[in-house]
Amino acid sequence: MTKSKALIAIVDDDESVCRAIKRLVRSLGMEAHTFTSAQEFMQIVDGVPCIQIDCIVLDVQMPGLNGLQVQERLLREGKQIPIVFITAHEEAAVRERALAAGAVAFLNKPFNDDLFVKTLHVALKRGEKHE
Repeated sequence: MTKSKALIAIVDDDESVCRAIKRLVRSLGMEAHTFTSAQEFMQIVDGVPCIQIDCIVLDVQMPGLNGLQVQERLLREGKQIPIVFITAHEEAAVRERALAAGAVAFLNKPFNDDLFVKTLHVALKRGEKHE
């Protein structure tokens, strides 16, 4: 059975960023769920094993668990969900670490909508290979 809409999880402690990305994702005909903390997101991922997330848009810097810690945990648990990192800070070492661990992209906020859409499509194609 083929799923009709891609499900994008947006994890960012800034609610306005979550709303903006959610609007953009929905304008592409995709489903979007937002989470304002990594802990909230991980509770859903761990608590609802049947949820099929096609891509995660993940902030790097958040209180509590940060984006890199979420990525590491998902990898440890064997969950190969494509991740697009977003950040307000340019940190080469963090970027290298995220990409080396398999992130699709590392975008700086504010980012261009067209670049985000292209990156999202690349992430979804990568995710199809892991199904």
